[in-house]
Amino acid sequence: MTIRVLLVDDQPLVRAGLRVLMTDAPDLVVVGEAGTGAEAVRSARELAPDVVLMDLRMPGTDGIAATRDIVAAGGPTRVLVLTTFDDDEHVHAALRAGASGFLVKDMALEEILGAVRVVAAGDALIAPGVTRRLIAEFARRPAPAPRPRDLPGVTDREREVLGLVARGLSNAEIAAELVISPATAKAHVARLFTKLGARDRVHLVIAAYEAGLVVPPR
Repeated sequence: MTIRVLLVDDQPLVRAGLRVLMTDAPDLVVVGEAGTGAEAVRSARELAPDVVLMDLRMPGTDGIAATRDIVAAGGPTRVLVLTTFDDDEHVHAALRAGASGFLVKDMALEEILGAVRVVAAGDALIAPGVTRRLIAEFARRPAPAPRPRDLPGVTDREREVLGLVARGLSNAEIAAELVISPATAKAHVARLFTKLGARDRVHLVIAAYEAGLVVPPR
């Protein structure tokens, strides 16, 4: 499958470098470029790329707002943030806006290409250094009290599954943990996507922590 990519960055040299990099990848094709968030939203609507590689700080509409607009459109396009600004505020804002991944520009180029493939396949990916910080932040927080009202329509079994997703377990591992079939575990996860309006497992993890289903590691 050829993965169609839209490059969004206000620096033409960055876009040119990424375009050259992707030219050598037989499964990736750059279908367009944008230098502002407004252009990104317009191009995503017109070109329907599989993945938008999104910078955050741009003139006018920034990458967070553009991500939110692209995701809100409800199409199949997924947003992968690529930025130099990896502070917690930007990470949280990007994920809440609907981004399916968060990368920093000092990552190896092959890692960036790999992340594009991961996100296009429907999974989520966050740069390892950012992931470690997120885990550390959760570890510093007091464990919130469970708030079932935050998960309307979610059954007790689905809450169990959601907690296991937040611990990083795959569908097969969830099945083994709960002594159910892999197909049943997959069905539970699929229903959680629908009920919680989540696009991928990253957003299921966020929902689980916010609902107090997971006690952060100490």
